[in-house]
Amino acid sequence: MMNIGFVGLGIMGAPMAGHLIAAGHTVYLTTLGPVLAELLAAGGKAEASAADVARKADIIITMVPDTPDVETVLFGKNGVAEGLSAGKLVIDMSSISPIATKGFARRINKLGCDYLDAPVSGGEVGAKAASLTIMVGGPEAAFERARPLFETMGKNITLVGGNGDGQTTKVANQIIVALTIEAVGEALLFASKAGADPAKVRQALMGGFAASRILEVHGDRMVKRTFDPGFRIALHQKDLNLALDGARTLGIALPNTATAQELFNTCASHGGRDWDHSAMVRALELMANHAVTTTTS
Repeated sequence: MMNIGFVGLGIMGAPMAGHLIAAGHTVYLTTLGPVLAELLAAGGKAEASAADVARKADIIITMVPDTPDVETVLFGKNGVAEGLSAGKLVIDMSSISPIATKGFARRINKLGCDYLDAPVSGGEVGAKAASLTIMVGGPEAAFERARPLFETMGKNITLVGGNGDGQTTKVANQIIVALTIEAVGEALLFASKAGADPAKVRQALMGGFAASRILEVHGDRMVKRTFDPGFRIALHQKDLNLALDGARTLGIALPNTATAQELFNTCASHGGRDWDHSAMVRALELMANHAVTTTTS
């Protein structure tokens, strides 16, 4: 059993921390606002700041929304860095800039500590089920030290390379997810407008080469019109900004990623920043003046 710190207890962080507590680790917790009562009832220990968490824990995990949030949590006033001592391990499981991540790792390394970037995929469902895909960048020894924790929170766990490579993998993941949501949305919109039942079309497609996890889960959301977030459009916009900014730096074109971002932007402009990212279909529906409808939803 380990002394673990967990900073950031949102939609994803809270269930992830809960799995660590359930596994018997001592888990020190802090977040914006009060720590959830159920985490405290399960045995988690609330702390006043990230620095306090870092002083008490040997491994500190951060799970916050964006690059500036990670920088603040790590290096701001009462941040993780203030509580570190040599030999500790910092793991950032947020989805942020690969370039900034490399800089954060160097700063943590100068304090005598290891750093892993370990963003996740699987959304709220995966976080609650402890079935997250975890993409890790950093030293192999630090990865092996953290592996038991990763195995408590996820299923598909891969050390991709050095610091920053985990975040690069997550950006690639988000490109694929966005473009596949767009494809599923177009397909179900086409089916509905043509007069077929999109629920039955989706069921048929799940048995063929077009089958995917996104067709299964997000196609179902589109048909049933259930757009409460698992993963908010605003967060996917952030991830695609990382992709498009990185593409400009690398001198490459990502034309379909740019299109997917514009569809998310359309949703956001219609009040949808907090919709689930499967609601990208609503932007397609606006252009078609037709909503995906079914007789069996």
